[in-house]
Parts: sequence; C-alpha cells; structure tokens
Amino acid sequence: MLALFYFWVSGKGEREMKYISKKVISRVSKNVPKFQRVLNTAFKRDINESDTVAIITDMLTQIFGYEKYVEVTSELAIRGTYCDLAVRANGKIVYLVECKAIGIALKDKHLKQAVDYGANKGIQWIILSNGLIWQVYRIRFEKPINYDLVFTLNFENMDLKSEKSIEMLSILCKEALLKNLRQDYFEKVQSVNRFIIGNLLLSDNIISLIRRELRKFAEGVRIDGDEIYHAIESDILKRDIVEGEEAESAKKRLKRFFKKTHKKKHKITQQEDSTEEKNISVAKPILSESD
Repeated sequence: MLALFYFWVSGKGEREMKYISKKVISRVSKNVPKFQRVLNTAFKRDINESDTVAIITDMLTQIFGYEKYVEVTSELAIRGTYCDLAVRANGKIVYLVECKAIGIALKDKHLKQAVDYGANKGIQWIILSNGLIWQVYRIRFEKPINYDLVFTLNFENMDLKSEKSIEMLSILCKEALLKNLRQDYFEKVQSVNRFIIGNLLLSDNIISLIRRELRKFAEGVRIDGDEIYHAIESDILKRDIVEGEEAESAKKRLKRFFKKTHKKKHKITQQEDSTEEKNISVAKPILSESD
C-alpha cells in the first residue's frame, strides 16, 4: 500500500506537501469494508439511535484512530443536555458528533441542533451522521452564526480505490490533526469552488484579458468590456453562481483579495520609488564632482 502525498498552495504561493502515512491508509483500508458490512446489516434491521451511536463510536476508534475510552465521550454537557458524542485529541474537543438512527435521513433541523451545540461550546468542527452518511461542517463564529459544509462521506457506496475517498477519510483521522489537514482542505474548498471561479471570471483582470485576446482573434472589431461581462454573466454562468448568499460571499472574499493585492502592489511601488530617489540623491554629488 503506497503512502499518499497531497499538495496545497500556501499563503506565499508555494506548494506544500502533506503526507498521509501508510499506517493510516492501512487502518482505513482494512476497517472500512468491515463497517460497510456492519452498516448494511444495521440498516436492514433498522436499528435505533442508541445502537447507531455505538457503531459510530467504533468507527471513530477503528477507522479514524481515536482512543475509545479516552478520546470519545458521550458525557459532554451543553446547556443542561448532552451531545451524542464529543471527540478529544491532545486534551481538546476537536469534533462534536450529532448522531441519528441509521434509517433516518439527515435534515436541516438535525444540522441546526449540531450547530447550536458547537456555537454554545465554542467548538468549530461538527459532524452530523447516521452511520452511513457523515457530513463534516465548520462553524463560522459571526453574527448570525453560520457554517460551511466541508465534505460528505457516504459509506454505502465508498470506493477505496479512489484517492479522493482515501483523502476524505484521512482528513477525519486523529493523525491529520497534527498536520492540520482538515484546515488546509477547508481553505482549498473555500478557494476552489464554482462561486469563487465564477465571480473571478467577472473580475476586471479576467475581463481585460479576454478582451485583449478577442481583439487579436477579431482584428479590427471594437470590443467593449461590458459586453464581455454581460455575455459571461447571462449566457455562460448559471444564475446561482452570481446570485444568492454563496455568490455574495464569494464576491466579498474576492473584493478583499483584490484590495489586499492592490495595497501590496502600491507599497512595492512606493518602495521602488523611494530607492530610486535615494540612488539619484547619492549619484548627484558624484556626477557634480566629475563635471
């Protein structure tokens, strides 16, 4: 079994290598098929929530590597009640897990309950699961409280020959916390998605680039930037890419990015101008003496 390497783009624009060990891949590959059989039987028997929680606890330990009696607990009190499961690592709660019976479809009301638990306890990462489906969310502590779906695992049709499946499973493992894989993956999901890419296509830089290439392609034809913008917005992109809550969030993120980039370029230009003036002031008396 080969170890997998994943590349992420750091804030400096460099490619950083993240490593998933052979030990993790071996454990995941060995135990997932076993639990697929267990879950299949449990679904047919339509077991209750309590029994589903027991299976999820075993999955957290045998697949994802947490210690059963030390790092997985059902004794975390939140506002007078107890969440189904809490997962600890290095002395901190790293996940809250809201569990439903295996035969119950996961719904928004279940997610709201899990988000409320996380918000009240200040725990950013939550899992909503009925055993077969695992939805991993990251809470945004803002007003009002919001959240992002990071990824979903479906054990019913999971293909362990797929590097994508191994990657998703590995991100939930205890070992991934030490390498910060879940946060890296979240940042990747936030950046490489249809809303960011769609709105990036509508940015001034991209419109200018397309306009320049079109002028080469259709030489002598007058092409306006607004025409390109409206063609992309109306005829190429789907409506939900440029409208709605997620689209607005993407626009705001890009706006902050371009503003930051502009400030950085302006600062570099000022530094270059200052250096040039300094060089001139130093050279001037030397040139005067030579005259």
